[in-house]
Amino acid sequence: MRLVIATAAALAAIIPAAAQAETWKPYGAVSDKGLQWSYDADYSYRDQQSGKVVVMQAIGKVGAEPRMGPSGPGKPDGVGSVLALDCREKTLISLGGYSPKKPLELSANWRTANATAAKSPEDQALVAAVCPAIDSLPTK
Repeated sequence: MRLVIATAAALAAIIPAAAQAETWKPYGAVSDKGLQWSYDADYSYRDQQSGKVVVMQAIGKVGAEPRMGPSGPGKPDGVGSVLALDCREKTLISLGGYSPKKPLELSANWRTANATAAKSPEDQALVAAVCPAIDSLPTK
């Protein structure tokens, strides 16, 4: 019986980790230095309270060996941020950023923060990449 309980506990610890997959989808142009932004489609969701789309973005070097991003928080090549997008207004709010030396800390009061217009080419490309799929995103 103890073996069954131990096996069940081990599986419970593994299954949530597998659900944290990262599916990075590039958006926008590759820079002259080979850098490109991507968003994690597996992390993206629609916030139930605000209706905004919460998305994790990260930067990576295209074609680098060894691989250099995009990666999530806590990874040695992870550099990025989490944003809330208002697809109708084309605005965004930063929830927090991360790098190898800085763990991700999300703002507890981001829903009341002032949004800024998606003016940069990267921000506009993110909105254009994420917002058309808003109806297929899970609501949390």
